[in-house]
Amino acid sequence: MTRTEEFEGVRPLLYAIARRILGSASEAEDAVEATWLRWADTRARPASIEGHLAAEVTRISTDVLRSARLERHAQVGAGPWAAEPLPGGTGGDPRRPAELADSLLTAALLVLERLSPLERAVFVLREAFGCSVAEIASALGCSEEGCEQLVDSIARTSDGGREPLPWPTYIVGAENVARLLSAIVPPLVRIGVTLEEHRVNGRPGSLFRDRNGRILNGTALDLRDGRIEGIHLVVNCEEFVYADPVAEAYAVLREANRAG
Repeated sequence: MTRTEEFEGVRPLLYAIARRILGSASEAEDAVEATWLRWADTRARPASIEGHLAAEVTRISTDVLRSARLERHAQVGAGPWAAEPLPGGTGGDPRRPAELADSLLTAALLVLERLSPLERAVFVLREAFGCSVAEIASALGCSEEGCEQLVDSIARTSDGGREPLPWPTYIVGAENVARLLSAIVPPLVRIGVTLEEHRVNGRPGSLFRDRNGRILNGTALDLRDGRIEGIHLVVNCEEFVYADPVAEAYAVLREANRAG
């Protein structure tokens, strides 16, 4: 199968992801075409072509959102772009945060699906939890040198070794919560990470601890009538700082900006 055929086979998926993130058919088409150009120039063969391309179109789409915000600030002479109200807030489409988070979750799961359990654990620690090589090595119980080689290898085979894949920090809906937890919890448990029930930001939740007891990440649950309605991934658990759900869903844009 040629590269063109490989790409055309997943084009509908890529368009759907870009369309949900950007909210514009024309911008989504542009993002897909930009993804094709990157794919045509990519020499490495990722473990999952579908996952690789989904990650790529997600990065491109979130970068488009970030660039648009920077441009608007330049036009009005505003301050730092992060201070601008995010899409989906007052005056915006209230569906966008949930749609963005769902699209980012889909892209992340596509990358994860063909990795081994160990690779999944490392990928989650790096991409979703934002852990450093030293922190991942501590969680794995191996040397930093060996861990760095493993991290680099996984990055190359899973998403082309580019900047970290944007992850949502707020997932809405019981089905999506289940998808997220079933993807990240088992591989982490296999390397010795433990889950400890704990109230986070005044909500029921849990903490992820490595084999040395260090807090890696945490979750806070939104409950309604005893059912899980949403889940927040809280990176700075020791501070237990609560963020607005809308801003939290779009925190991926700040992560994308960090790489730039």
